[in-house]
Amino acid sequence: MVTSYRLNANELSMDVLNAIRLLFKDKEIEINVSEAFDETEYLLASTANKEQIMASIRELEEGKGVEMTIEELQRKFIAK
Repeated sequence: MVTSYRLNANELSMDVLNAIRLLFKDKEIEINVSEAFDETEYLLASTANKEQIMASIRELEEGKGVEMTIEELQRKFIAK
């Protein structure tokens, strides 16, 4: 089982540790701590990626988006 917690370092408390302890009772666990990165900042860091994202947002704002369900999206782009 994998569980991820994302919180500010100031929010660390015994409650968090106790929740982990309860969730993984009697199991050996591994805890890795890293600084979280901002996904939006990461995606916009590349000029080409930023231009593509902004163009897509403009298209949506102009009503050029295509409405579909998750199932339709999966059939069209994933289940090939």
